[in-house]
Amino acid sequence: MKSATSNDVAAYDNIKVVVRSRPLNAEEKAANAPSLVTCDQERNQVSVVMTVGSKRSSKRYNYDMVFGQYSTQEEVYRHAIKPVVDEVLLGYNCTVFAYGQTGTGKTHTMEGNVDDPDLQGMIPRAVTSIFESLDNLDSGEYTVKVSFLELYNEELQDLLSVTDEKKLRILDDKSRMSTGVACHNLEEAMVKSPEEIIAIMKKAMAKRQVGETKLNKASSRSHCIFTMTVHMRETTTEGEDLLKVGKLNLVDLAGSECVGRSGATNQRAREAGNINKSLLTLGRVISALVEKTPHVPYRDSKLTRLLQESLGGRAKTCIIATVAPSVQCLDETLSTLEYASRAKSIKNKPEANQRMTKRAMIKEYAEDLERLRQELASARAKDGVFLDETRYNEMVTSIESQKS
Repeated sequence: MKSATSNDVAAYDNIKVVVRSRPLNAEEKAANAPSLVTCDQERNQVSVVMTVGSKRSSKRYNYDMVFGQYSTQEEVYRHAIKPVVDEVLLGYNCTVFAYGQTGTGKTHTMEGNVDDPDLQGMIPRAVTSIFESLDNLDSGEYTVKVSFLELYNEELQDLLSVTDEKKLRILDDKSRMSTGVACHNLEEAMVKSPEEIIAIMKKAMAKRQVGETKLNKASSRSHCIFTMTVHMRETTTEGEDLLKVGKLNLVDLAGSECVGRSGATNQRAREAGNINKSLLTLGRVISALVEKTPHVPYRDSKLTRLLQESLGGRAKTCIIATVAPSVQCLDETLSTLEYASRAKSIKNKPEANQRMTKRAMIKEYAEDLERLRQELASARAKDGVFLDETRYNEMVTSIESQKS
């Protein structure tokens, strides 16, 4: 295995936070609702006007970037998301996720209308951008795999699988080309073009859980994670082949929801409860990271477990916080902006995935085969399970960390 080069030495990097405000919707305009949110894109500042009694005041927040009510999908992608996507081709794990109250445009921002070039969201734009860059590689050799995972009522669903027979589980991922967690039994589809991914996306989005509430006619009732893994071959000056791996996670979170205002009952109320519970845990994780507490409650929710590498880990992360400008949404807007302000303080330690030579890979695969052969022989002899000392120590460390 080849160690990281000097250019890949990890350094701390703050999570990038972007805020986007949607325009007033038809109902808000019909009610002559005032717009309380102003986005100053030059200063990257969001101002919220508040009126208490006869007193009028405003609160200001600063972020890495802000986008006003009439910003286009292209603007958001080009300025905020493309720089993150480009890092994938350098061998980094990168995550972009949208957070905000229900009905503020998260799914519009992340997915958009895949059939309309102007309204395509961040996912189809990132997919197209990555393939354009890959086609321009000198070696021209690469493979791309995608997966689409849904978290609905704290249950994992594979949106690419044609059956629900295989139960999905979150496991610690200790593979050479990755760290953090992996989803066991999650299907990955090999793809060769953006068009192929768009077709897969349409099928997956049709299976996603949505429902109507008073706040949103097509409210996402689940968290959704689209993952794109890129393997690239490059050749050293000595003529030796290296394998480089980059991963992009694009996450559309379900919106936080006030059940009283959304009118959710029965199944919708249960969905809202699970959504709010996981988002509350996400807030606690962010607070723990900002305050540098010794214990970070990643394991309290499947959502935070899946986002573990993106929050305080070795990934490059960008959060898009979406807000509504109307007075009816003032409390939720302020809550989202406060959340986004705190998230700015989180430091990740991005680290490029290790690059491996063919010779090193073959050697390590041979070692893996030998280890598996010994474990199989022990299992057949019924005299225990064989574990080498390194693997045993890793398991003990993992168990001890779970206890703490």
